[in-house]
Amino acid sequence: MAKKFKFLGDVELTKDLSLLLIIGGLYSLSVALSNTFVNIYLWKQTGKYSDLALYNLAVVVLQPLTFILAGRWAKKIDRVIVLRIGVIFLALFYLTVLITGTKAADFLLLLGGLLGIGYGFYWLAYNVLTFEITEPETRDFFNGFLGILSSFGGMIGPIAAGIIITRFEKFTGYTIVFGISLALFAIAVFMSFSLKPRPAHGDYCFTRIFEERRKNENWRLVTNAHFFQGLREGTFLFVISVFVYISTGSEMALGTYGLLNSGISFIAYFLASRLIKKNFRKKAILIGGLLLYAAVILIVWEVTYAKLLIYAGIIAIAYPLLLVPYISTTYDVIGLGWKAAEMRIEYIVVREIFLNIGRVVSILAFLLAITLFNEEKSIPILLLVLGAGHTLIYYFMKKVQLPLPTR
Repeated sequence: MAKKFKFLGDVELTKDLSLLLIIGGLYSLSVALSNTFVNIYLWKQTGKYSDLALYNLAVVVLQPLTFILAGRWAKKIDRVIVLRIGVIFLALFYLTVLITGTKAADFLLLLGGLLGIGYGFYWLAYNVLTFEITEPETRDFFNGFLGILSSFGGMIGPIAAGIIITRFEKFTGYTIVFGISLALFAIAVFMSFSLKPRPAHGDYCFTRIFEERRKNENWRLVTNAHFFQGLREGTFLFVISVFVYISTGSEMALGTYGLLNSGISFIAYFLASRLIKKNFRKKAILIGGLLLYAAVILIVWEVTYAKLLIYAGIIAIAYPLLLVPYISTTYDVIGLGWKAAEMRIEYIVVREIFLNIGRVVSILAFLLAITLFNEEKSIPILLLVLGAGHTLIYYFMKKVQLPLPTR
């Protein structure tokens, strides 16, 4: 039986909704513990931006390809099984990192590929389950509360990982941290067995929903927005952590950065999920996008740890402002789309394709810039260009027209 949950509003909290939030929380904690430090782990082995870019490129290339396959499997088998496969591949990624150890840099494409496959299966299933389990009335709550869990994990994870890594010699601390992440994903697999099976029926019409962009203006705008979201994310996901490490030479400093970012984000997600109503969504997206670009301008020249901490605080406020209404609007557009009930998986796949195309373009541009030009001069200019991605989201989302909410 569903229970009322008043912490983030008067919401019906069902068993599946609770389980989905717990699995999302475990995922967030594991990622917060390790993902940032994987980039530093590889950086310490190679010291090359190009190697980090290739590793992350493998992730964002394999992820959309896996999304297409995962979508077919979710339509023919079961979304919960697809979620489980994703978590298993993520666990395999950390297992491979542990096995390869100090030679992990020799297996950049393999590691990136495993992570990309894991992300593809996990996020396809998680997004589809989110769409199915939540309703328009509960989506802001779900996205906001998931953001709170992510922020809470982000507070605990980086600082705990920083303490562990700095207390042990050489790479021993990294081995412990990656082992903990592996254990968390194992728990997530176990939790997934409690989710109600959700088999799907019907044909897999990926190309038909891709073509729907020509007929559905809202859908075209949303997918375009996701391309520009990916344009910023592709490079920023790994460059900022390297900046923090280079400016301090300390994993503990990176943990402190993550603690500050997630601590502020925790409060911001709580407030965003409570205060941002449907009629304020577009303004919130605009404000969030502008703040994110202002943060980029702050750090592109003369990078210091103090500036990076200010950057962490700004984006911690900006992301909830942008993402809570942005994600909710996206799901509302999908919910009103052609044969949404039958084609929800295809809509999620196409959305993720555009997001990851943006990420691929971003990382390829980064590789091109550091190959053809001086790194110190080209990276700041590139970040100014790519950093506008989230700001440009508003240009598309402001044109999305949804029915007015009924009283």
